Amino acid sequence: MTVPALRFQSLVKRYGHVTALDGIDLEVPPAEVYGFLGPNGAGKSTAIRILLDLIRPTGGRAEALGLDAQDDTVALRRRIGYLPGDFRPDRNLTARQLLDLVAAMRGGDDHRYRAELLDRFQLDPARRIGELSRGNRQKVGLVMVFMHRPELLVLDEPTTGLDPLMQEEVHAVLRETIADGRSVFFSSHVLSEVEAVCTRVAMLRAGRIVVDFELAERRRLAPARLTVEFASAPPAGAFDRLADVRLLTHDDRQYEFEATDGVDALVKRLAEFTVLRLVPHEVTLEDLFLSYYEGDGEERDAPDAARAEASNARTA
Repeated sequence: MTVPALRFQSLVKRYGHVTALDGIDLEVPPAEVYGFLGPNGAGKSTAIRILLDLIRPTGGRAEALGLDAQDDTVALRRRIGYLPGDFRPDRNLTARQLLDLVAAMRGGDDHRYRAELLDRFQLDPARRIGELSRGNRQKVGLVMVFMHRPELLVLDEPTTGLDPLMQEEVHAVLRETIADGRSVFFSSHVLSEVEAVCTRVAMLRAGRIVVDFELAERRRLAPARLTVEFASAPPAGAFDRLADVRLLTHDDRQYEFEATDGVDALVKRLAEFTVLRLVPHEVTLEDLFLSYYEGDGEERDAPDAARAEASNARTA
């Protein structure tokens, strides 16, 4: 039986009357880059903090690599690489000193692989972290989490501050990680990046998982969207009786349609008119994201007391 890379079972976290996680269930298979998405305040950071045992759940269970996140904390942390979204290393250390310190705490690293990563990320380890740009500080964090080849990587906004070429290099390392049979739990607000590197995605809203899907399958099943420009505007109601076709917008001679069961009926009706331009639109992850989150209210993640608790846990 295959052991999941990560599993949340009925996971709940409350802070007084505020519910940050409301019984989420999620299973991440091994050897995948799995996207974990949601607007600010959805509960993503709370779930990750519980997984790393920075805070304790109110109910339910978090596991990784077959180990309980709370009962097997020390053993699990040796097998996980974590890059927080607010990575803030000691500015007085050089990059090499920080990497040596992390390697010592983990019982060593792969020195040859560390050197390879430093070269690929174009990072000088002799420079003091306080002298580095934001992008170069992020590179230090990336080397830190990749260098010991963890079985599970938990990455929160991993390419913040990186230029497009360096982002692609990170994506290449992620692909190599998966090819090596290891797993990545990937949280980012850059949906185009999630779409580029993830095979599956879970979307979190108000502490609950609203959808969990394979990206390729969801694109196949998503409604088709077409923008059509006519030589002259069709008569009113020309497309009203087409089954599974919806007119989304129209402005004079330009119409936008959505077809939920193929475009055959729509194309046949369009053939009755003079069409100047027809543009199909591929459904993106951003389209799917907005369909679940349009109309979201204010942020509702853990309050300040919870953030204080997480901060105290880091220094404990």
